[in-house]
Amino acid sequence: MSQSKAEPAILVHIYFSADRMQEESDEFQELARSAGAKVVSVITGSRKAPDSKYFIGTGKANEIREQVAVHKVQLVLMNHNLSPTQERNLEKLFQCRVLDRTGLILDIFAQRARSFEGKLQVELACLNHMATRLVRGWTHLERQRGGIGLRGPGETQLEVDRRLIRNRIKTIQKRLQKVRQQREQGRRARQKAVVPTVALVGYTNTGKSTLFNLLTGASVYTAHQLFATLDPTLRRMFFEERGYIILADTVGFIRHLPHLLVDAFQATLEEVNKADLLLHVIDAHDPNREAHIEQVEMVLKEIGASEVPQIRVYNKIDLCEDKTPHIDPACAWISAQKKMGIEELKDLMIQSLLLQVSHGKKNSG
Repeated sequence: MSQSKAEPAILVHIYFSADRMQEESDEFQELARSAGAKVVSVITGSRKAPDSKYFIGTGKANEIREQVAVHKVQLVLMNHNLSPTQERNLEKLFQCRVLDRTGLILDIFAQRARSFEGKLQVELACLNHMATRLVRGWTHLERQRGGIGLRGPGETQLEVDRRLIRNRIKTIQKRLQKVRQQREQGRRARQKAVVPTVALVGYTNTGKSTLFNLLTGASVYTAHQLFATLDPTLRRMFFEERGYIILADTVGFIRHLPHLLVDAFQATLEEVNKADLLLHVIDAHDPNREAHIEQVEMVLKEIGASEVPQIRVYNKIDLCEDKTPHIDPACAWISAQKKMGIEELKDLMIQSLLLQVSHGKKNSG
């Protein structure tokens, strides 16, 4: 989205003394820009614990309300997950829209989804999120439908909307089940042909798609923004020593990835779970890389993929002063952008796949 069309927004992040890992302010701003927001102000503060009514406390809430009036914005983005009640209370106080971290990530995903399956997965996640927030500002939905001569038990409009959402969720789940079955058929076909699958995983914006394009000759969309890739892409690669393999590019992970997104993208993440080998792509130049590695490992564990053999691929070494392309038994240091260390990475991939064959680990499907 061009900056001229970007929506002005105020960003809010509160540090809590009990935080084990505080979200990075610059990552939050990058998230907001990826969604198409123009950051006009970033408001920070600290508290011992969240406030039940406003999450951020009355004093900070009033400070933000003043900034909303000064900047004349219609959107406040919170780098936290709010309860439906807290979100409604803040919207009532600010007299503008309030979006929490989960809502912001959902919005980015909704913009990025291109495939039929991706759109279904995003819609499912959005509906599950929306179901808890239906009453927001919709006071007319609490009234009984009808009037003179039409009174009776009936349903409130709110109940109708909830029922429609439940029905739509069931429809989407059925369609996604068909997609999963089709994927399973494809995996069984690859298993019969003994075609191993290698999946690219990693924190968002580490260069996975650039590496994917370089390895496969594909033209997957790449951009310096969070979640540039959303839908999984599969391509064949040929190695003289191993024959064909399938390379899968997947959605990037992020700190505190909303659980409903992990659930909704279970079909997509199965490509990771059922892979023979993972290429964990890491931004070697990122000062927060160790924290990002930890986050990716947590998500891999959550989806049952922590036992899949893995090569750590430290990308973007061209931005590091003291790094040159090299490999060791479980790591590769490369630059996909500068095409440095790619042949060494391919050799390491082949070694890992051949090692699995020698140990009798055939493709899991």
